[in-house]
Amino acid sequence: MPIYEFRCQDCNKLFESLLTSSSTTALDEVCCPKCGSKKVKKTISASSYRLNSGNSTPIGKPLGSCVSRGGFS
Repeated sequence: MPIYEFRCQDCNKLFESLLTSSSTTALDEVCCPKCGSKKVKKTISASSYRLNSGNSTPIGKPLGSCVSRGGFS
């Protein structure tokens, strides 16, 4: 079950929602936790780290994840 990030079109709140499927009926059931509006839009989430161009070595600190140095175990 993936977690998706949404933005409310009425109050502009950014929030996450766990969906049981990626079907359009599941997307219709998502509503804003702040104002209750069903006018929400799925957004593109930022990656947890950035790659240097042409190199697969992560640079800098991870932007958010459980991994402390951005590597894989």
